[in-house]
Amino acid sequence: MAKRIVIISDTQMPFEHKKALKGVLRFIGEYQPDEVVHIGDIMDYPQPSRWNKDTKGEFEGSIYADSDYGKRHLLEPLRAVYDGPAKFLKGNHDERPEDYLKKYAPALAGTDALSVESLLDFDGFGIELLPTFYRFAPGWVMTHGHKGLLSLSRIAGNTALNAAKKFGVSVIMGHTHRLGVGSHSTGYEGQVNTLTGFEVGHLMDTRLASAQYLKGGTANWQAGFGLAEVDGSHVHVRPVAIVGRKFIVDGVTYQV
Repeated sequence: MAKRIVIISDTQMPFEHKKALKGVLRFIGEYQPDEVVHIGDIMDYPQPSRWNKDTKGEFEGSIYADSDYGKRHLLEPLRAVYDGPAKFLKGNHDERPEDYLKKYAPALAGTDALSVESLLDFDGFGIELLPTFYRFAPGWVMTHGHKGLLSLSRIAGNTALNAAKKFGVSVIMGHTHRLGVGSHSTGYEGQVNTLTGFEVGHLMDTRLASAQYLKGGTANWQAGFGLAEVDGSHVHVRPVAIVGRKFIVDGVTYQV
């Protein structure tokens, strides 16, 4: 029996798409995968960060209020429907409080009180914090995508595929907010080696993101999440697009 993994990314609480996230959590409750992985940017943590340094935004909001919001609207609902293994990676937004402290108050940077795993009480919710590169199957890794000196492509799937070529293993990643799969094969005389790159989309409310980051514009982002089925070294990945407040898995339509 293949192991089934649901992979979500870039909720960036409190800028998540509330209905989409609730729909995906309902799906997790029905699907009951063998593992749930949040691949990073669980939280947005807009204050404080380098983006609003020396502006009034640096002093507005609260990482503690945002963290309480994340627990109420993501971790508690997840654990209400799913008690299996839940594993989270850190994204660049999740690291903002720690990075800010290290850069602007290095004398205080020895504490882990501002780490996302402490702020969201991973221990209390039974969440496993994963390393930057999670080797979940032979020849495959999951990573958020902000580390490894990766260059971003505007074509969905290509950033992950380029990462796979660079790392020499197939890659599942978030960070780009794009949803797509690409593969590249090499070999000779019938001997084939295939690398795959999979970007698992996002679960943000693009209206809130537009107001916060995009100055009213629309980004080349696709809402959705990912599925991976693992049988030893064989891995099958599937993007699940959320379009028109619907997504389809195994012939079943789910409303968001």
